[in-house]
Amino acid sequence: MKKKLYLSLVITFAVFILAVINFAENGSASKGEGETKEQHASLPASIGEAPVFSEASVHDPSVIKVDDTFYVFGSHLASAKTQDLMQWEQLTTHVHNGNKLIPNVYEELAEAFEWANSDTLWAADVRQLEDGKFYMYYNACQGDSPRSALGVAVADDIEGPYKDLGIFLKSGMWGEPSEDGTIYDARVHPNTIDPHTFFDKEGDLWMVYGSYSGGIFILEMDKATGFPLPGQGYGTHLMGGNHSRIEGPYIQYSPETDYYYLYVTFGGLDVTGGYNMRVARSEHPDGPYYDAEGNLMSDVKSDPDLPLFDDRSIEPYAVKQMGNFLFKRYIGDPGTGSGTGYVSPGHNSIYYDEETKQMFLLFHSRFPETGEMHQIRVHQMFMNEAGWPVVAPYRYAGETLEKINRQDIAGDYKLINHGKDISAEIKESVYVTLETNNKMTGAVSGKWKKTSHYQAEFTIDGTVYNGIFLRQWDPDSESVVMTFTALSNEGEAIWGSRVESLTDNEVVEAVKADLSIADSGMVIADLELPLTGTRNTEISWSSSQPDIISDQGVVRRPAAGEEDAVVALTATITKGSVTATKSFSLTVPAQSEGRLAAHYSFDGTLEDSSGNAGAGTITGDRINNEGGTISYADGVSGQAAVFDGASGVRLPDGLISGNTYTVSLWLHPDELTMFTTAFFGARTDVNWISLVPRGHDGVNNDTMLWSNSGAWYDAGTGVKVETGKWTHVAFTVDSGQLKIYIDGVERFSGTGFPNVFTSTNALFALGVNYWDPPFKGKIDEVMIFQDTVLSAEEITELAQQP
Repeated sequence: MKKKLYLSLVITFAVFILAVINFAENGSASKGEGETKEQHASLPASIGEAPVFSEASVHDPSVIKVDDTFYVFGSHLASAKTQDLMQWEQLTTHVHNGNKLIPNVYEELAEAFEWANSDTLWAADVRQLEDGKFYMYYNACQGDSPRSALGVAVADDIEGPYKDLGIFLKSGMWGEPSEDGTIYDARVHPNTIDPHTFFDKEGDLWMVYGSYSGGIFILEMDKATGFPLPGQGYGTHLMGGNHSRIEGPYIQYSPETDYYYLYVTFGGLDVTGGYNMRVARSEHPDGPYYDAEGNLMSDVKSDPDLPLFDDRSIEPYAVKQMGNFLFKRYIGDPGTGSGTGYVSPGHNSIYYDEETKQMFLLFHSRFPETGEMHQIRVHQMFMNEAGWPVVAPYRYAGETLEKINRQDIAGDYKLINHGKDISAEIKESVYVTLETNNKMTGAVSGKWKKTSHYQAEFTIDGTVYNGIFLRQWDPDSESVVMTFTALSNEGEAIWGSRVESLTDNEVVEAVKADLSIADSGMVIADLELPLTGTRNTEISWSSSQPDIISDQGVVRRPAAGEEDAVVALTATITKGSVTATKSFSLTVPAQSEGRLAAHYSFDGTLEDSSGNAGAGTITGDRINNEGGTISYADGVSGQAAVFDGASGVRLPDGLISGNTYTVSLWLHPDELTMFTTAFFGARTDVNWISLVPRGHDGVNNDTMLWSNSGAWYDAGTGVKVETGKWTHVAFTVDSGQLKIYIDGVERFSGTGFPNVFTSTNALFALGVNYWDPPFKGKIDEVMIFQDTVLSAEEITELAQQP
């Protein structure tokens, strides 16, 4: 089995400069340590100035460099390019006729789609062979089974168009002979997806591939034709089996260590799947591969006595480089938001620059509190003293290795320990101090030392970690900070990021300045009152009217007709013997009567025909972008708004507040693209709801309402609205009870839908959100009801087309 489908947008980092020669030339680690801190107070020369990033979204990115440009190709025929690994240009996004990589993809790859019972493609890999042409290894997979087809297409130009050369490997032929002549058995035979084709140090061509099912396999390839050499069947088994969740293989040879490194991803790719990147190594491209403890990877597979996809039997193996993590930003820390981190980072590729000796890790990642949205990230990698690649903690921003002075290392750090587990848990940072006497104190106790110009060694609870010190750009503090990355002999990674050292007085003042609880001062839902700030600061609360807002933040609104309540909420901030207070004046409005909040009939205008709200405004291709064009054409009643696929409509803020509402609208899509929104509402960019005509839920990517508000909620309808046809869609929310109707028929009912609109200034839009391709088609008769849940009969009446 493979994975669930998911897709949306961004980047990351990675670079590597080998300094062993420099160390040998300059002698012992003590040389050069007379340099002063002031020499590193500004941005290192290797970064030069504050980095600028632009993002792209390619799931399962596989990298290739052509001339001075890096390209990545991935699932769903998505691709992007960059020249600096920081500023990306999206080239293609999804499988459709008209995608410039394979313009007539459904005809060109008809055999693969038919075999796989699929309408999309999984992780692609492009390699330039000796004839100068570019060979794209594509694969189609049913998605909920290992029925897959793997083939190759060729192009004269890296950006296409690619012409199919044919399928050369299949899987999932139930009850029939497989590629090795035996009856297909998904426990031992591979799922023929996730290819990576590479040249070994002798110039021979290989392809490693596989996912779940029987594991990871490798084939020797004909470098003249791009096809496998005959007589190999599925090739040599390297790792996995019994449906163990191991996929996304990538092999890279290191001339520094003379090893081949097999990079894989364990776990599941979605936000709850625990995707994490691991590595093993071998002296030969086709194995055998071992981890840092000497475990043979071909023995690593799921226990058949455990439930399907149980990870317990595989999680102790291979070197775990990165999993879910968060350099948590507490109240009082620099920056905004929750901090810097990743969720389910994985399916990586590697670029090694033979001239500069730099090594880059490219992968996709999701992010804390943003659901399934994902982007490309690039991190620098370095070999530690044991010959294992360690990953820089922050995304690549142009930094390179440089000689580090010991006195520049000591200080306070945020520490991440990635562990060896496969889990949805996000490893949050803890505070430690690297003392000048080489002790590590704080949440973790141990020792540290610098063993060369930049190499690091840590001892924690008797476990030794080897890695490097590196100055990097910290996006939260927007400054260059000292970091470290290291691996243990057991294959666990630790990362550190230095923070400014502060006195208790400074800490309390920073928390006081940063503390806030309601942007507008208007409160309509329970408050999540923070109880801690930076450096383990304690925060307690008291209310002037606990019957309206309790000391724990529970809100009781006055009844309809009563006066609004004004409450003083006071925080007491404590660090050691230092204490400060901060008070907030909050208004709790009385409950309102149910009403029609807005009705947009689009009869040649974006005005609200009910007179209860303001007019909509035209946006560009994202909710906050300017530009765009909206026209009008025949609708279900009078005229409808026409969305051109590059524009949207921003509705007035605050149309919905609270947890009781109804939304009704008519849709006439011209195209159905995954994650494209028809109706979007958000309190923030991590607290939102989105009605998507084509979602990710179900085999057919059904129409769904999904939401992210600290927890992820998918409400699939089991049907998908059609293109070229009017469909009525409505949904009601009643204190967490969600119902969705299509053409007046209830298609979903569920509880626990999140309370997103807990403020009076949420924003709303039609056809656009923060991330995804805009809606293309027509929208008509948008009606929004506040504090009102329409009955099934009322919605059926609205669904009657005039």
